[in-house]
Amino acid sequence: MSDNEHTYLLEVDRVSQSYGTEKVLRDISFEMDRGDVTVLVGPSGSGKSTMLRCVNRLTEIDSGNIYLDGERITGPDVDVNELRKEVGMVFQDFNLFAHLTARQNIMLGPRRVLGLDKEEAGKRADEHLEMVGLTPQADSYPGELSGGQQQRVGIARALAMEPKLMLFDEPTSALDPELIGEVLEVMRDLADRGMTMLVVTHEMSFAREVASEMLFLDGGKIVERGPPEQLFDRPEEDRTASFLRRITEMHS
Repeated sequence: MSDNEHTYLLEVDRVSQSYGTEKVLRDISFEMDRGDVTVLVGPSGSGKSTMLRCVNRLTEIDSGNIYLDGERITGPDVDVNELRKEVGMVFQDFNLFAHLTARQNIMLGPRRVLGLDKEEAGKRADEHLEMVGLTPQADSYPGELSGGQQQRVGIARALAMEPKLMLFDEPTSALDPELIGEVLEVMRDLADRGMTMLVVTHEMSFAREVASEMLFLDGGKIVERGPPEQLFDRPEEDRTASFLRRITEMHS
């Protein structure tokens, strides 16, 4: 970790990662304070999703270190299961258990991983269903829910573990356009509540509105980083400007 006295909630320090001979991440460094919303943007294959997967150890890094709340979370001596109690992740696909209701899906982690009894896990599930606006759907099965509702259950499931950090890997990319807004609204609410969030998304209006910092990745490197108004309105790199212009036109 860096030598300064400030302890970031998340610090990524010179991380590199490769699949075989293909370098996916090249010496990536950034940090996040509590309550930050950092949005990773960039073309397909730039390393955005891989970066998220490295943070919760779904993908192992080749070199560098990652720290959560001042503690190193990379290396063979780290308990990955303990780490994932503190880092929630929402994927592109909903990954819900089809045979469990929305409420049961959310209860599963707190019961199996945190050891909560059925009553306490149920209470926590109900709180988070209310938070994502799905109290009426508590007893519905995934097949009875829209894609947007399923993704909101996925968010509630991750939140029910009460993590320090939430990772979102293109959470709206599998949704029909009319359902995207309801998921983004939940994420805006989380940001307002002070949840620390590392987000990969192509939703530029969300990034501009909610991000405290944006990182533009290309070729596994951070090309430019800064507040949204810098990257959108005063980008320092031509590559940043051309990418954001193109992606904004595509999604406008």
